[in-house]
Amino acid sequence: MMLAAWAEGIGSNWVGFHGLEAAKPLLGIPAALDVFAIIPFGYPAQPVGKGNKQRKPLARVAHRERFDQPYPG
Repeated sequence: MMLAAWAEGIGSNWVGFHGLEAAKPLLGIPAALDVFAIIPFGYPAQPVGKGNKQRKPLARVAHRERFDQPYPG
């Protein structure tokens, strides 16, 4: 969801692991349910380029099965 939103110029942020129990009553989430993360979405105040990023090639950041065996890409 976050990558698809970024491609449309929508920002998001992963909020998780700590303090989520306090958000349950604010959001009306039943106590019996577990919350693992909250991901807010919104339009940035300044345009950010609709997902245009200069990324390293996949083979430089991903490995196949073992370190130093570049993933083809």
